[in-house]
Amino acid sequence: MARDLDNSGVFGEFRRMVQTTGTVGGIAARLAGHKIGLFSGGAAHAEDLKSVLGGLKGPLMKAAQLLATIPGALPEEYAEELAQLQSNAPPMGWNFVRRRMTAELGPGWEKHFRSFGREAAAAASLGQVHKAVLADGRVVACKLQYPDMNAAVEADLRQFRMAIGVYHRLDNAIRQDDVVEELAERLREELDYRREAANMRLYNGMLSECPDITVPLPVDELCTRRLLTMEWVAGRNLNTAIKDGLAEDEKKAIARALFRAWYLPLYRYGVVHGDPHMGNFTLRDDGGLNLLDFGAIRIFRPSFIKGNIDLYNALRTGDTDLAAHAYEEWGFRDLTREKVLVLNEWAGLLFAPLMDERERYIQEDNDPSRGREVLSRVHDGLQKAGGVRLPREFVLVDRSAIGLGSVFMRLKVKMNWSELFHEIVEGFDKDTLALRQQAAVDAASFPPDVPPAV
Repeated sequence: MARDLDNSGVFGEFRRMVQTTGTVGGIAARLAGHKIGLFSGGAAHAEDLKSVLGGLKGPLMKAAQLLATIPGALPEEYAEELAQLQSNAPPMGWNFVRRRMTAELGPGWEKHFRSFGREAAAAASLGQVHKAVLADGRVVACKLQYPDMNAAVEADLRQFRMAIGVYHRLDNAIRQDDVVEELAERLREELDYRREAANMRLYNGMLSECPDITVPLPVDELCTRRLLTMEWVAGRNLNTAIKDGLAEDEKKAIARALFRAWYLPLYRYGVVHGDPHMGNFTLRDDGGLNLLDFGAIRIFRPSFIKGNIDLYNALRTGDTDLAAHAYEEWGFRDLTREKVLVLNEWAGLLFAPLMDERERYIQEDNDPSRGREVLSRVHDGLQKAGGVRLPREFVLVDRSAIGLGSVFMRLKVKMNWSELFHEIVEGFDKDTLALRQQAAVDAASFPPDVPPAV
């Protein structure tokens, strides 16, 4: 039957989107066209989408990568391509560096430094990093935000909402309204480097008992909204180290440090680092880890963390009622038994290694496509059950679990993940977590106009 592409309804919206200018407008058109069958060759369009997003300066790419871990959020070809994205934006030149440093520290900014590297040492999602030596001899990293990022992020977010909105007019197994709002809020927070400096102090305190994890501290007097100056920490790229070859005991030490770096803050303080990709940690000479990039941090309600523990116990014992209670603590609403059972399959993918009390790989067959198959079944099951609306707090927990799991898969290391988990959650108490959380946040000294991300 021929489709009537008039100016009303979904197809009218699609036609208007085709005419939209800008990167994300084109993405929206491809997504809608893919779903309603106007375009063939989904893989080719997905590769094109990957190329477009990969050149973006800004954190929108992170949002797309996160959506790639949620069943049905994007067509499968798009999800597979976006999962591989890494930022490869070219660095800004010395003229930009001088302008940014002058704007942030004043015309005499050079007096703070013995030397300042003219070439960028690394690229970040919002800016670029330069190595420098302070007047007192300390070696530091200066992260300078790219120009006009506020306007760029807001423009991309508007069209990103449009893209996801059109896609979910056609597929509403999982409603993403709150997910998109959560992403928007977290991405805006990343624009203020004063918040990231406070997040670094927060993590430095929470992980103070872990000598195998280094969290660089900010140099507060040289930090502004668009400039973050911090201790320089030397380390090897983990991807390179894996390719060069690591002994089994080295891989186990790395896996243990990574597990504690992410899950000790989550289960003892209710705080998550929402961006566990390979570029956000490096390997120290002694085998320890440097933890980097503290823009995507979120603080959770203690009851949400208790929901995590309850869900783990529910899955382990087959208690459907306890699982339903845990999902409600997370913020899921209007759940039926059918929906709970489908959600349990999703949660089971994340919790499976923690329930298996033996040494094993994080995923036994080490096949990334298996997770995609599970997510596809979850999508189909939720669609039949009438769909769910994802709660905001779920977003970064899912992102962390999937992202960290992919790192463990690359390490190809056998660990007793259950033992590591129980070491952290042993004696969990919601009220104790609340007190510990408040003390850690107070010690981190967030600026009055930059509250912690809750």
